[in-house]
Amino acid sequence: MRIIKSFYVSAKFFIVLIAEIILFVLSYFLPPLQLFSNIILIAIVFLLISDAVILFTIKKGINAYRDAPNRLSNGDENEIKIFLENRFPFKIQCEIIDEIPFEFQKRDLLFNVSIESGQEKIFSYNLRPVKRGDYNFGKTNIYAASPIGFVKRRFSFEGEKIVPVYPSFIQMKKYELMAISDRLTEAGIKRIRRIGHSMEFEHIKEYVRGDDYRTINWKATARKANLMVNHFEDEKSQQVYSIIDIGRVMKMPFCGMSLLDYAINTSLVISSIAMHKHDKAGVITFSNEVSSLIPADRQSRHMQKIQEVLYNQKTDYLESDFEILSSTILHKISHRSLILLYTNFETLNALQRQLAYLRRLARSHLVIIIFFINTELFKLIDKPAKNTEEIYHKTIAEKFAFEKRLIVKELAQYSIQSILTTPQNLSINTINKYLELKARGLI
Repeated sequence: MRIIKSFYVSAKFFIVLIAEIILFVLSYFLPPLQLFSNIILIAIVFLLISDAVILFTIKKGINAYRDAPNRLSNGDENEIKIFLENRFPFKIQCEIIDEIPFEFQKRDLLFNVSIESGQEKIFSYNLRPVKRGDYNFGKTNIYAASPIGFVKRRFSFEGEKIVPVYPSFIQMKKYELMAISDRLTEAGIKRIRRIGHSMEFEHIKEYVRGDDYRTINWKATARKANLMVNHFEDEKSQQVYSIIDIGRVMKMPFCGMSLLDYAINTSLVISSIAMHKHDKAGVITFSNEVSSLIPADRQSRHMQKIQEVLYNQKTDYLESDFEILSSTILHKISHRSLILLYTNFETLNALQRQLAYLRRLARSHLVIIIFFINTELFKLIDKPAKNTEEIYHKTIAEKFAFEKRLIVKELAQYSIQSILTTPQNLSINTINKYLELKARGLI
């Protein structure tokens, strides 16, 4: 790692110099102060030279490097660490300025620390990206000052690194770990009682207390002269497809992230949960055409493939074509599957233009339409109106909020289930719906 060095005079030196100038001015009116002023000036020059010498005598007085992950998780706090070692024979004061990607728009990332001779310290900070893509880290700059403090020596460590921001794998791992340890309820996931059992027969076994008497196999019982029951296992290898609308309606922002990024993060989570539940996960993205299609699978490398495809998705600001989507799904997906369709309908008319294609899909698959509550509308609705203009704005906001509820009812009339959710609760509500459908034996 190459180190670039520079020399700076500190603010402390200029403060002392200004005080010395004031002393010289006073000595013009008070001659006895002149000798004292000259002595102070010589001392200042001596300390300045001495400070520069002791800082530059040791070639590599500071060692530092940045430890950044090979990839960042979108929408999550990612920890970045800076390792710093003082190789000077004296205590130093340091200013640490790390050149983080411009996308974060942070200009105040500064650490002021003191570090003893031979000591090592670790400093950390968090970055929360809100867009996928490549982020470029620059140099790590250390400004070191001796106890004198007149001079600062800059050490610039060339730690340039391009780090890609992927869909939220931190969120995926969190829910995956909770699913493995059966702690999903801690994240707000409902514990749903399983209704009945699936019809996937596994084997015949002897009856034990607690078995459902309705599963008694009378023929096997007669042969064995002992009560025998049919044993069923949960349906496995069901297909779960996350269908993501990447059209213009998904560009709406919420807390810095677009609805598209929320949908992508949740698709990654639900794919992981589905595969953990022994189902197959697939992904389709579309706008005016189907841009990517990953067939449902549950092989070991399948999640990596899904991440790579989701990483490259960008909205093209075009109107989404549900006719092409329905034709592609019906042609490419032959088995009945769970279709989780992430989109956004703001008005009932917007839904009705696409309803024929959604009903067509629902005849062959179990379709769940997932769309979003506009939380900004509720701020207008809850705010007291003080004049005619604010009454007008509040009325329009209430109309749009009411239209969202009408959309849910309209879909229910055609036996199409839906999830109307805020972006921050998208993952929890989607997992809840998936587990509910599993418990009811609908997939």
